Amino acid sequence: MSSTTADAHAGGHGHGHDHPKHLAHHFETLEQQYGSGKLGIWTFLLTEVLFFSALFVAYTMYRAQYPEVFQFASQYLDTNLGAINTIVLLFSSLTVAWGVRNAMLGQHKMLCINLLLTLACAGGFMGIKYVEYSHKFHEGTLWGGHVDSIFKADPADISETMKEHSHAWNGDGELVAVKDLDPVFRQRLGLFFAVYFCLTGLHGIHVLIGMILLTWLLLRAMKKEFGPDHFGAIDFGGLYWHLVDLIWIFLFPLLYLIS
Repeated sequence: MSSTTADAHAGGHGHGHDHPKHLAHHFETLEQQYGSGKLGIWTFLLTEVLFFSALFVAYTMYRAQYPEVFQFASQYLDTNLGAINTIVLLFSSLTVAWGVRNAMLGQHKMLCINLLLTLACAGGFMGIKYVEYSHKFHEGTLWGGHVDSIFKADPADISETMKEHSHAWNGDGELVAVKDLDPVFRQRLGLFFAVYFCLTGLHGIHVLIGMILLTWLLLRAMKKEFGPDHFGAIDFGGLYWHLVDLIWIFLFPLLYLIS
């Protein structure tokens, strides 16, 4: 009886000896394992979409309520840097998709190259974002609650150093001091930057997570762990990275191209 049970258990995976190297014991076939993984990653990505959707709804409500504030505030964002980051992420989507193809064909060297290129693009994106953030903190173009923000309701609370940088173009093409703006309007400008840092900061965290994931995949690819019968991890990681890119494609026009 014991022998029969053992044989039956082994038979679930081709009598044990035919069990594929990369097949987990709780799956019957590699196809079933891949399909389950695909369903899992799509479910996870759906929760990410729902998470960001709530933030996009908040953005839409604030922009509909204060359109002139969002249009005025967008001049503080560097459209050129945002456009470069968009191109960088679009290129990274190409390289990661190419990497999935390399894994499916067993092209280990090209897989490593494309994962490395994707990782380099991610690093470039974060480097550009660091430059943007550094400039914002230097100029004081921050959310209203920050100690160095130039968008506080009471101009007396703005430091003298920050007042030197607090100028902007109004709707008539005139350079005005931010401290001379209507206090309510100035406070709402701080609201825009609260939304900006929330959306771009959260997206940046996802980019960092993606970089950790890409590094893990690259290390495994260097050991030649992926091939035609085992490329699920590359495919799933690529899908996550595509979502990160897609979110930025929405953020760029919504924040940088308002005016």
